[in-house]
Amino acid sequence: MKGTHRFTKVAGWLTATIATGFSLSSGGSVLAQVKPRPTPVKLAQVAPSICPAQLGSAINRVLSRSAFSSGRVSVLVQTLGAGGDRTTLFSRNPNLLLIPASNNKLFTTAAALSRLGADYRIRTVVYGNSDQPNLETLRIIGQGDPSLTTGSLTGLAQQLTQKGIRQVNLLIGDDTYFQGPAINPYWDREDTLAGYGAAVNSLMLNQNGVGFSLVPRQVGQPLGIQWDDPTDAADWRVSNQSVTASASAAEYVDAIRDPNQSIIRVSGQLRVGSAAEPVAVSVANPGNYLVSKFRLVLGQRGIAIARSTLVKTTPAPPGEVELAAVESPPLTQLLTEANRESNNTYTEALLKTLGRLQNPATQNATDSGIAAVKAILAPLGVNPGGYTMVDGSGLADRNRANAAAFVQTLQVMAQQPTAQVFRDSLAVAGVNGTLKNRFRNTPAQGRFQGKTGTISGVVSLSGYLTPANYPPLTLSILVNSGSSAATVRSGVDEIVLLLTRLRSC
Repeated sequence: MKGTHRFTKVAGWLTATIATGFSLSSGGSVLAQVKPRPTPVKLAQVAPSICPAQLGSAINRVLSRSAFSSGRVSVLVQTLGAGGDRTTLFSRNPNLLLIPASNNKLFTTAAALSRLGADYRIRTVVYGNSDQPNLETLRIIGQGDPSLTTGSLTGLAQQLTQKGIRQVNLLIGDDTYFQGPAINPYWDREDTLAGYGAAVNSLMLNQNGVGFSLVPRQVGQPLGIQWDDPTDAADWRVSNQSVTASASAAEYVDAIRDPNQSIIRVSGQLRVGSAAEPVAVSVANPGNYLVSKFRLVLGQRGIAIARSTLVKTTPAPPGEVELAAVESPPLTQLLTEANRESNNTYTEALLKTLGRLQNPATQNATDSGIAAVKAILAPLGVNPGGYTMVDGSGLADRNRANAAAFVQTLQVMAQQPTAQVFRDSLAVAGVNGTLKNRFRNTPAQGRFQGKTGTISGVVSLSGYLTPANYPPLTLSILVNSGSSAATVRSGVDEIVLLLTRLRSC
């Protein structure tokens, strides 16, 4: 589908924003998660200053190019303010429903912040049938924490050791909190084999991805493989068709899991002497993956496990004793990973959390989450007819939204007590996240905070802009076009740069 297989290397896959894990993104979603090289903006085409009365014709000149005119666009630019204080500076089809890509994350994260609060944390708890050294059952109950890592499991094991637990007859992985499909049925199967399209369930570990780094060696040799978790190596066979290229060669990598076998296929090339490139593939059996790793970690800490199992529908019996627990970082940090790094897994976990809280008895946490987003945002002033969601992240091409709905979301969130939290979760132009390599050394650097979105045929950008000589703005630009993403993105960036030149006149 949407995730292109081969692309230019600019940045890596892993992030250290929250914990060791993968940044699984659809903001420029790719199998190896190498981010596209920013397309230079022709600054000469941007006027040194521009009056509001001139803005429409200037933007229309950009939109008249074939990359835009051959497709469909939805654009809205407004001054930032409450209700009647807003002024529309430009609009083109603001109510036209288009595929939004990762801009979809704005709806999910705005609803999550409004409903859960900035300090909300997701708990993972371990219960025993008693608190004695020898247990009949030990149950780890997940509530969909996307930040849970192997290190988190080590922390749980240490707590159990300190409680004197030494032997367990049955280790139970309780995967019942999120009901419904772990993999969104509207995602292309190919996407679900990559790390950015991993399953989202109650018991996630390392974002349900297996990560490793591709390391250049001598020219002509295959790239080396360095596993993030060395214990994963025994479970996989790597078909390595990659190569170390000369110092002047192009760089691209492709890593994908075989759908039927425990095989990871690697291809592409990196330059000799260049940095290692982190990649990831999805695990085939989420939940079971966590249980097996937890059993291993417990054994390393001297807690013997006779057998283990995973339950997906059977609720925990009453009377079990809490023995250990870990919490996710606060929602503030989860939102940053979701928006700034465009992390699909984090966003889908938040959507399902909303669904579970909206309807604890739901049989489909995703559907309930979508209903919750609408119910939360509509009273704030976001038109529910302005978007249709089938997922929280925007990876599916069945999502629809218009520029008006995104601007409404940005506007209403700016009026909330948590306005700064939401704004700070977005990427900053030329500084960090998915905008790190865009708008560098331009008037937009450090002045635009926004959400990117890219899947095949779609480029989107929405966010807040603070021009040097004009009041703050909100904007949303959605483009569905058959033209190259780089060409469309260059035009979108040019529009943003036009806005930075606004002055009152």
